[in-house]
Amino acid sequence: MSVFLFKRLVTLMATLVGASVVVFLVLEILPGNAAQILMGPDASPEAVTALAAKLGIDRPPAQRYWDWISGMLTGDLGLSYAYSTPVSELVLERLGLTVPLALMAMALTTVLALVAGVYAAARHNKLGDVGLMGLTQVGIAIPNFWFAILLILLFSVHLRWFSAGGFGGWHEGILAGFKSLLLPAISLAVVQAAILARITRSAVLEVLREDFVRTARAKGVSRRGTLWGHVLRNAMIPVITVMGLQFAELLAGTIVVESVFYLPGLGRLIFQSISNRDLIVVRNCVMLLAAMVVIVNFVVDILYAVIDPRVKASDI
Repeated sequence: MSVFLFKRLVTLMATLVGASVVVFLVLEILPGNAAQILMGPDASPEAVTALAAKLGIDRPPAQRYWDWISGMLTGDLGLSYAYSTPVSELVLERLGLTVPLALMAMALTTVLALVAGVYAAARHNKLGDVGLMGLTQVGIAIPNFWFAILLILLFSVHLRWFSAGGFGGWHEGILAGFKSLLLPAISLAVVQAAILARITRSAVLEVLREDFVRTARAKGVSRRGTLWGHVLRNAMIPVITVMGLQFAELLAGTIVVESVFYLPGLGRLIFQSISNRDLIVVRNCVMLLAAMVVIVNFVVDILYAVIDPRVKASDI
């Protein structure tokens, strides 16, 4: 197990270093001058030069890259150009919304997808299977922002059960916070659950053809016990792969839904920072999202070894 973990950790670190280089270089080649944008088009060249020196954007790229990396390692992400606030404070404040939203959406996705996928596989080519797969096809075709608007019209405008948008903060209570995030989480989960349900159904159907399933049934294990106790676990590797990708996508791709519900999350912060040419915020946010994706994939690899020891053995 130690060799397996060591290889995965080396891959994790190498991927993070490569991602940091790509993020830095991509933002470096963008046209425009942050100091000029902050000062305005009528600012004098001397004022622009002085602000650039104050922000540190006049230093050589290699030095700025090293300062950025060393700052991340020590927790110093610098000051926002537009807000004059530590970037770490801005990011942590927005993560307090984006991460719970992604976790809620992923939890809904997992429950809906596993139940629907196993149910459809257990009734292969029957009415329940055909009906559920038809619904998942509709779910895949529906854009989440359009579904979000439908949820607002139904539950906020007509029924008045939820607010149409906004987030008062967790200081107003955990229940109030989760209530504010429920509709956005549902709108994010619908498409992801539809995709994952189809993957789960295919994986379960493939495992159902294995000999050990017939053996378990011959030993007197109930059909439900076989499905949930034996078949699902052996079908989880492709399912977990998709779940890891979906959770990473939920972390990085909530900007549209956050805009629909007017939620002050990480996606809106990135969008606002791009508009303000606040590259230090954009760079740190994008790197944070990239690190989350890499870490999620690392956790998925570890789960592979836990679920199926053959994965670990084949990698040693």
